Amino acid sequence: MKQCIPSVRSILLILVLAAAVPTAAAEKLPPIWGYGVQSCKAFVTAADGREQGADLHDWEYRRYQDWLTGFVTGLNLATGKDVLVGADIDSAMKRIQAHCRGNEQEDFFTAAMDLVRMLSGLR
Repeated sequence: MKQCIPSVRSILLILVLAAAVPTAAAEKLPPIWGYGVQSCKAFVTAADGREQGADLHDWEYRRYQDWLTGFVTGLNLATGKDVLVGADIDSAMKRIQAHCRGNEQEDFFTAAMDLVRMLSGLR
């Protein structure tokens, strides 16, 4: 008897497609876990503290970086392409930081997804 266990690729593809759903349907999206739910303001605070040499902020910044690494890896696997189109994680973090400075009310996931959409054309 064959079990119906969804593959990781199928689940990630569903998440990518769910992220593309218009804002009106956002209430029906599955939950986002980890540092993706943190505010841009909190991320900018961590990034600024890291730049000033604060160890605690460095650790906090690395948590955002780890979350982004997993997120991008999942999207790459789900879509079968490099969603950062050759950019590295450090560059992506700097771009997200710049975006977050002007949009502190957004969450880190939204800033990351905006970058992915801009670079890869995902909708």
